Amino acid sequence: MGGGRTDGRTAGGPSAAAAMPPSWPDRIRALAAGAYEPPVPRRAATVVLLRDAGPGMEAYLLRRRASMAFAAGMYAYPGGAVDPRDADLHVDWAGPPPGEWARRLGTDPAAAQAVVCAAVRETFEESGVLLAGPDAGSVVADTSGEEWRAARAALEAHETSFAAFLRERGLVLRSDLLGAWARWITPEFEERRYDTWFFVAVLPGGQHAADATGEADRVVWTAPAAAVAGFEEGRLGMLPPTVTVLRELAPLGTPAAALAASRDRRLDPVMAETAVDGDRVTVRWPGHEHLTLDGLFPPARGGAR
Repeated sequence: MGGGRTDGRTAGGPSAAAAMPPSWPDRIRALAAGAYEPPVPRRAATVVLLRDAGPGMEAYLLRRRASMAFAAGMYAYPGGAVDPRDADLHVDWAGPPPGEWARRLGTDPAAAQAVVCAAVRETFEESGVLLAGPDAGSVVADTSGEEWRAARAALEAHETSFAAFLRERGLVLRSDLLGAWARWITPEFEERRYDTWFFVAVLPGGQHAADATGEADRVVWTAPAAAVAGFEEGRLGMLPPTVTVLRELAPLGTPAAALAASRDRRLDPVMAETAVDGDRVTVRWPGHEHLTLDGLFPPARGGAR
C-alpha cells in the first residue's frame, strides 16, 4: 500500500474525515513519473433523492459495504455505471428528449440517453424508487412489493435491460423528474475511474426508499447540513463529490427549491490536480479549494500498487 503518513492534512488544518487514503501518494508519484497509466473513466450517474422534512429537507444516503471494490465504507447516493443497453435499446421516454439532455450534459444524444437512463435505473436498483409512470403525467405509486423486488434483482444481475423492464410494465421513464446538478471525474491516480453526472430528484408521493440494499449495509435520510457535519466530525466517510453536493444543497430549503436551482447549474467536469514536491504530496480540486489534501508522505518501498 502507500507510504506511512506523517503529516496528512487539509488546507484548513488536520482532519481525520478528509485524510488522504494511504494508497494515493505512491500512485500519484507513479503518475507524475509516467509510470502509471490512468484507466479510462466509465460513464456513470448518481441521484440525490430528496424529501420534505418539516421545515427543511432530507437526502437519502447509502453506506457502501466494506466488500465493495470502489468507495468501500463510504456514504454515497444511489448510482452506478452506464449499462451499454441504456443507449442501444429504445427506452419509452417522457420529458426533455435525449437531444435536449445532450446539450445540458455536454454529450451526444446517445450518451445523454444512456446517462439519464442509468440514473433512473440505478436509483431503482439501489433504493427501490422508480422515476417512471404509465404516462408523462404520472409516477408509479408503490414499488415495495415482491414483484418489484424481483425486477430490481433481475436488473442488478443484468438479466434484463431497463428498456425491456419498462416496456413489459407499460411505463415511461420520467426524465423531467431529474435535475442535473454536477459532473465529477475520478482522479487519474485512482484504480477505478468514473465520469459521473450527479442529479437531484424528489421522492415521488406514495413511494418509499428501501431500508436495505444489496450494495449497502446502512441507509439514512438526513438533512444535508447534518451529513456535512458528520463528515467534518469524522463520523460519516464520503468522497469529495458526495460531501460537496451536500454542502451545495444545505442552504436550499426544500426539494422543490433544489430542483429549481438545478436548472442554472454549470456542469463543467471537476477532476483533481496533483503535485509532488519531495515528500510533500498535494491533491486539489479546482474551484473547491476547501477539499485540498496536502501532507508529507515518504515514498513506500516497492512503489505504487
